[in-house]
Amino acid sequence: MIKTGELQEVITAVRSEIGKVIIGQKNVVDLAMVTIFSRSHALIEGVPGLAKTLLIRTIAQIIDCEDRRIQFTPDLMPADITGTSVYNMKDNCFNLMKGPVFTGLLLADEINRAPAKTQSALLQCMQERVVTIDNETHILPYEFTVFATQNPIEYAGTYPLPEAQKDRFLLKIDMGYPSLEEEKLLAQRVISGDTPEKTLEAGKLNHVITPAKLPEIHAAFNQVIIKDELVEYIIKIVRATREHNAILVGAGPRATQALIMSSRVFAALEERDFVIPDDIKALALSVLGHRIILRPEYELEGLTVGEVINQILTDTTVPR
Repeated sequence: MIKTGELQEVITAVRSEIGKVIIGQKNVVDLAMVTIFSRSHALIEGVPGLAKTLLIRTIAQIIDCEDRRIQFTPDLMPADITGTSVYNMKDNCFNLMKGPVFTGLLLADEINRAPAKTQSALLQCMQERVVTIDNETHILPYEFTVFATQNPIEYAGTYPLPEAQKDRFLLKIDMGYPSLEEEKLLAQRVISGDTPEKTLEAGKLNHVITPAKLPEIHAAFNQVIIKDELVEYIIKIVRATREHNAILVGAGPRATQALIMSSRVFAALEERDFVIPDDIKALALSVLGHRIILRPEYELEGLTVGEVINQILTDTTVPR
């Protein structure tokens, strides 16, 4: 069993290795680590060119697992994701041709560009970590994690994710532009020829974690203490999303589970072995935002999901 001190060493080492490739983006890196260490999935939203793909490839190299990328397009079929059985004339039998979901880290790029039927091919994979092909169920790797990206600007020709699928993402990561200093540092690395891509391709990153070690690490995060009053605080926040006048569809029970799991990991990232209310507040928008649908009349008035969640956090009594 990994102890708290060892867990901190792992977290520090992972952060250090990611920092060799990804410049800045601390909040994004932390939320990606929360996703991995919670054994969950994340939706990443950001304009092109912000190193979303680079981040996933970096994490895959650090935990020494395979990564694959699917470019979602309108003509993509479910079998293109999960795989299919192909008849082998030589052996007179069907052979399974595994799809890209048979991997450790899966980057579902621009997931909203494929129809709902194709998007839903990931549902069983994400929830149960298995995939059924021709009535046969195949187990996916323990470390299987989906990072799905969306472009927040171009919505023409896209298909909104089904609510059932959005609910299976632990959180949504909003990836913004780098700061001025971070962009200057990136420019300097490009001029010197030491680009983040070259660092990754050169194999300069250390394998801090192995897939075999992940179950032990996940179990260690369960040792982070979260008091009963904080669990009640989380439940009140989630239930408030179902009662707010501006919200048409509130967050379900899976959001409660997500806030509990993610707050434990976040507390460990902050070098604590116990959860505090600020951990929950820091994660509230990322965990709840994509699970909430506002009423159209409030959207027309310019109200945002973030403003509603902040209002709920303000109105909910914080335990002492």
